[in-house]
Amino acid sequence: MSAGRSIADLSADLADRAESFCRLYFPEGRRQGNYWQVGDTSGAKGQSLAIRLQAQGSRKAGSWQDFATGEYGDLIDLLKERLGSVTLKETLREARSFLGETPCPAVPRDTQTREQPDAASSKRIARARKLLAAGKPVLGTLAATYLQGRGISRFGPALRYHQRVLLWQGEDDPDPPQRAPALLAKITDNRGQITGCARVFLDSSTGGLAAIESPKRILGQLHGHAIRFWSGSPRSDLIVGEGLENTLSVGTALPEFDLASCLTATHVGLFIPPPGIKRIWIARDNDEAGRNASKKLRNKLESLGITFGDLVPDMGDFNDDLRAFGRDALRRSLLEAMKAQGLEIEVG
Repeated sequence: MSAGRSIADLSADLADRAESFCRLYFPEGRRQGNYWQVGDTSGAKGQSLAIRLQAQGSRKAGSWQDFATGEYGDLIDLLKERLGSVTLKETLREARSFLGETPCPAVPRDTQTREQPDAASSKRIARARKLLAAGKPVLGTLAATYLQGRGISRFGPALRYHQRVLLWQGEDDPDPPQRAPALLAKITDNRGQITGCARVFLDSSTGGLAAIESPKRILGQLHGHAIRFWSGSPRSDLIVGEGLENTLSVGTALPEFDLASCLTATHVGLFIPPPGIKRIWIARDNDEAGRNASKKLRNKLESLGITFGDLVPDMGDFNDDLRAFGRDALRRSLLEAMKAQGLEIEVG
């Protein structure tokens, strides 16, 4: 999708995917005939607000009305209400991210490697999917406060927020689990199937990471997979990064690029490139683990005939660079690094 598409175009595209939109942003609702019914624009349980899923005569798909308040509009209006105190620009960015989050091109059946998870893994994946379904969009939540506090403005439907996620203080903690707010991130395979959920536990009093052992945890399967953020336009380039915040820092500076966060250096080296990608930029940390991970992934890409390049921060990681130098300086630095490696760059 080009950046120049009008609000009317975005609204029409959302209407074409009205049911998917409703299931993502209003999971407490349910389908009743040709309508998705939910309590109100905040997503509460109930039936006062009705969203038309398919066009009927002159009545357009995606149109909605809250019969309790008299409010009505299209899905752009509804998305803005659902996200809370955000600008129209932020609402449109979220809409573009939703529309861009389509599964990667289908992998031919004869080339698919279908790993059958064991029973324990299957249960963890099911728990991850259930947790993500219970989350809500991050804008206007503690999760957005956390990311924005780190200078990050690149979000997307892969991110969710839940206020009460089960939390064990440590692996051997004999006490019952507590509940804590957490930023959630959807881990998917190259077919778009959810394989896991990354949980970043937060401190509601500071807006930062929770002061616990391992505030960043993974539920489900990560091997070869990633958290994905689409730019909204089909591209043959992909930026593959380590940590979630570091990858989103690069994406904040380069919003026109697609992203895949592998969460750890080890999993960068294990990443399975999606079909259709011709060039991968490896956004690694500036340490030995990052160098080793990049080398491992480059060897894999070379064997697959995929062009690659390294992106290395001036400081320890790209979030350090973003906070120290700002978004514009980081963008210039990244584009200069790309050009220095002799690869033509197509940017919007």
